[in-house]
Amino acid sequence: MKTIQHWIDGAATFGASTRTAPVWNPATGERQADVLLAEPSAVDAAVAAAARAFESWGDSSLTKRTRVLFSLRELLARHEDEMARIIAAEHGKVVDDARGEIVRGREVVEYACGIVSALKGGYSDQISTGVDSFDFRQPLGVVAGITPFNFPIMVPLWMHPIAIACGNTFVLKPSERDPSVSNLVARLYADAGLPDGVFNVVHGDRTAVDALLDHGDVEAVSFVGSTPIARYVHERGTASGKRVQALGGAKNHAVVMPDADLEFAADHLTAAAFGSAGQRCMAISVAVAVGEAADALVPVLADKAKAVRVGPGQDPSNEMGPVITAQARDRVAGFVTSGEEQGAVVVVDGRDLRVEGHEEGFFVGPSVLDGVTPDMDVYREEVFGPLLVIVRAADLDEAIALVNANPYGNGTAIFTSDGEAARRFQRRVTVGMIGVNVPIPVPMAHYSFGGWKDSLFGGNHIHGPEGVRFYTRAKVVTSRWPHVGRSVEAAFNFPTHG
Repeated sequence: MKTIQHWIDGAATFGASTRTAPVWNPATGERQADVLLAEPSAVDAAVAAAARAFESWGDSSLTKRTRVLFSLRELLARHEDEMARIIAAEHGKVVDDARGEIVRGREVVEYACGIVSALKGGYSDQISTGVDSFDFRQPLGVVAGITPFNFPIMVPLWMHPIAIACGNTFVLKPSERDPSVSNLVARLYADAGLPDGVFNVVHGDRTAVDALLDHGDVEAVSFVGSTPIARYVHERGTASGKRVQALGGAKNHAVVMPDADLEFAADHLTAAAFGSAGQRCMAISVAVAVGEAADALVPVLADKAKAVRVGPGQDPSNEMGPVITAQARDRVAGFVTSGEEQGAVVVVDGRDLRVEGHEEGFFVGPSVLDGVTPDMDVYREEVFGPLLVIVRAADLDEAIALVNANPYGNGTAIFTSDGEAARRFQRRVTVGMIGVNVPIPVPMAHYSFGGWKDSLFGGNHIHGPEGVRFYTRAKVVTSRWPHVGRSVEAAFNFPTHG
């Protein structure tokens, strides 16, 4: 059985770890590897390596940093197929979907390649007689990322390229469920010329997470995961004096207006609900059908859900793979059952799906429930699987109120041909990312990603300009260079400009 090791100070290592966890093949249900689970000593070693590396990397030129990132970008493109197949084997998503997350992660590397512009400060000449002022930003030091299973390469790439481009060193704690691609990225960084210790990978469970949150030499922590864990990470990390950006869960609504192109809307809702088996924080899990759109939309969605091709992610003919674990499969099926018991109508039932030749795999089919109300468990909970619920609203105002009443505020969308309705929607919803006829409104790398309410803890969104601000701190310099021998009068009163 292969054992997946840590990557610390430029080399693979066991790091004195003795505990392991299984890494499954979700398509077959077979255990394909073990991954080390770090004890605090391994975390200490990774942070120490990063702290040593920061002494020189923090003072390195922007030119040196961007050359490494340009090289990493090319290596990510060259190894795209290899990485996609690693992700598909451990996560279960189809290979083309894995390629998509690699591309979206690579876009952040491309943004980080322009870090010179992102770090450019301001300069004010002669703000007072003989006095100038300017500002600049400097790196924090050792920073850490704790990332989820659903995007094993993209979400880390939303963190470490920007952190490293800003001059920080990085310790990544990826999900133990699909860890292998993080080690490959570490090797690609080494091939790109990144000095040892600047990027480290520590695998593990809560023990490793707590060790990072408590470590005195870790200046900041970025996290993406469920809302309860995001809240925990934010509270524990800030209690130990760290900057924390913690992105939590979601219950993303898509509002379908009566004037929408229902065929277009149904196509995109189907892809957004069932792509990656619904295991996306930006997946659409609630379709809000407004007025007369509901009766027309439900049968179209049902037909498209039934037509989704489900099977192993390595097969290019499939559109949706398994979920990550047997427990995740059972959880999704349980929500379909609870929705039915609480009064919802099961329009499409994926509970009994069996994939020939992969009967032990963690497969559950697309499911659609109609007549769902906000008091049902299937509406209130984050399902994180291929389950789309339909809630009916009388008009746009009721739909907006429904979105705003939900405790999550990650992403939302509206399908309409009415510009006034779209503008009213985007201004009134209390959600961080909004799509207009776009079901998964994930911002490009030069904008920042993040939600509102229980979908975000901490003041900063991830990547883009807010990512740069998160991984740096500002300095403002006020300077005067008087002529030698010429006195400048000092005042005991509070200084003013003049």
